[in-house]
Amino acid sequence: MDLICYSDPEFMNIDTFLDENSGRADRRNSIDPLLHKRFNTKRGLRNEDGTGVLIGLTEIGEVHGYVIDDQERVPDHGKLWYRGHSINEIVRGFQAEHRFGFAETSYLLLFGDLPTTDELAVFCKVIGDLRTLPRSFTEDMILRAPSNDIMNKLARSVLASYSYDTDPEGLSISNVLRQLMELISRFPTMVAYGYQALRHYYHGESLYIHSPEPDKSTAENLLSLIRPTQEFTALEADTLDLSLVLHAEHGGGNNSAFTIHVVSSAATDTYSAVAAAVGSLKGSKHGGAAARVRGMMTDIKEHVSDWSDESQVESYIRKILRKEAYDHSGLVYGIGHAVYTLSDPRAVLLQEKARELAAEAGHEDEYELYRLVAEITPRVFQEEKQTDRTIAPNVDFYSGFVYSMLGIPVELFTPIFAIARIAGWAAHRLEEIVSGGRIIRPAYKNVVPHRGYVPMKDRTPGDL
Repeated sequence: MDLICYSDPEFMNIDTFLDENSGRADRRNSIDPLLHKRFNTKRGLRNEDGTGVLIGLTEIGEVHGYVIDDQERVPDHGKLWYRGHSINEIVRGFQAEHRFGFAETSYLLLFGDLPTTDELAVFCKVIGDLRTLPRSFTEDMILRAPSNDIMNKLARSVLASYSYDTDPEGLSISNVLRQLMELISRFPTMVAYGYQALRHYYHGESLYIHSPEPDKSTAENLLSLIRPTQEFTALEADTLDLSLVLHAEHGGGNNSAFTIHVVSSAATDTYSAVAAAVGSLKGSKHGGAAARVRGMMTDIKEHVSDWSDESQVESYIRKILRKEAYDHSGLVYGIGHAVYTLSDPRAVLLQEKARELAAEAGHEDEYELYRLVAEITPRVFQEEKQTDRTIAPNVDFYSGFVYSMLGIPVELFTPIFAIARIAGWAAHRLEEIVSGGRIIRPAYKNVVPHRGYVPMKDRTPGDL
């Protein structure tokens, strides 16, 4: 048998190879968009009207943003339910009783009902006791292999947890629940240590590895672990806790929740499924919106001399929509949503807390700029795009502002999203294991014609 190989170093250089072949890879993976219409494919699992394709049932989360009247989408104020409970009522409930809400929310998502006083106390005790990472985990899995991206570090930490588990493959509900509760409790520690490693090894700053405190909430622990002084105010902790509650779940149709259903349906281990969800959330089209909003608002502040001048703000928003300013995408980040139309209930709740935090931190002027952008953009969007589409601020419009007032760096924006959403992912994994029953296997229509095999001596460049 003859083995064809090359001794010329040019053929061994990956950069040269990519220069010569990337264009081919691009061309050969390009599918004519008209074929999607011909075969009625559901690109992105979306129907023709933009709604999601119904592929399953869930009892975990429900999102409402419009009503269908005579086959037309009619804008409506947004609503969000966790296990049938309105997010507004959940938030008002724990706020009225002056307690943190994320543990209660996690319990609700995992077990389907709001906990009693005793049930919540036991749950908090168990979660608190699990916050410390396994022996040698921090040194071996985080500090010895730091990453300049904390989401990447989080995914690796989740996968590494497999090696520290005495029963990593077990799919009994008891075992999976144990694994999920450990991850819910340890995500803040993994994220904080990943952040400290980034600061130290990439930015040359001092390394602070504080121990988590079992009797503190998730929000309190995160603030304590990422700050050298470990100090924070009650309002700061309350604000971060609210953000965690609002990001904990958003129905089974979002990309990362669907990811954990897909991977769990293959009967794989918990760590593989959760790491896949982390990878989904890391994507700029899913979990990175808060950072993009923050970047856009920084740009607006730099180019608008008078933040309170509505005409100046409107003029710059028009430039953004016309692709003449900021990143030239034509998008006003944080305004608009795939489901919500008139309002996003999470944004409404977080805006209230943002106003309170801005008053305490002396950022009233910046808060008013955010409010003005949120007020102006929907009208300007309709005028510039010549559309009647109704849009409103989503939760990410205010979350980056809130995190910045908390002194949280932009590198932690998406990881905080993950710290919250692990509660929802956990619920979806359990639901898939209990009620799924079939591996998720969608279909793809092949549209390339069949071809005959061409012997090597008869091939010309470009044949595949």
